[in-house]
Amino acid sequence: MEQFMTPEFWVAVGQIIMIDILLGGDNAVVIALACRKLPPAQRTKGILWGTAGAIVLRVILIFFALTLLAIPFLKLVGAALLVWIGIKLLAPDHDDAHGNIQSSDKLWGAVKTVIVADLVMSVDNVIAIAGAAQGAGQSHQMPLVIFGLLVSIPIIVWGSQLVIKLMDRFPIIITLGGMLLGWIAGTMAVSDPALANTAAWTWVPKLPQTDTIRYAAGIAGALLVLAVGKWVAVRQARQKPAEAATSSS
Repeated sequence: MEQFMTPEFWVAVGQIIMIDILLGGDNAVVIALACRKLPPAQRTKGILWGTAGAIVLRVILIFFALTLLAIPFLKLVGAALLVWIGIKLLAPDHDDAHGNIQSSDKLWGAVKTVIVADLVMSVDNVIAIAGAAQGAGQSHQMPLVIFGLLVSIPIIVWGSQLVIKLMDRFPIIITLGGMLLGWIAGTMAVSDPALANTAAWTWVPKLPQTDTIRYAAGIAGALLVLAVGKWVAVRQARQKPAEAATSSS
């Protein structure tokens, strides 16, 4: 029981909940679109069963992700993906990704749509959550993943609109979320077995596995996402007037 009372455990839980809020906002949209043609009496069932199936599938995917991250160099790949996800969070592509979500007037058809759509959209969540869980130690990675997901379910399903409004009003939340992903990417990269295991892959330069190195890598990752994300956002803002002028002519 003591292992669940450590600061590392609760920091990781907090990171998982924030990741799910930031990257899981689309889940509520998918659920609403998939279940909108169901009769009112079945709509709640469709939402609950679809959400439950999506969460179970995500836990399974995260379990495999945690196992795969023990393979050398995969953490480096995961870290690069997290940096890219963080940059996309700060400079999003505004194309509508939900136009191809088909609703169904049958309960299990809607549930299947929710689960399949969530599977396609969960790659970023799975990588980020697996990275956050790495910081809590090997002994209770899956319990904290499950706990964090369970806590975030009602936030995503019932509180997503409130969260979206808060993000619109306080953009700093999105900025901090992107930097959090950069932090996780940095700490994940330096703990890759290829960089940490001195007895294997001797041709790869090794990094001391100290808190100083870990924190420095986390800060570097956070600042990298912030700098590149803001640069891309500014570049996109400059391109819009040019595109509008071209289309009008």
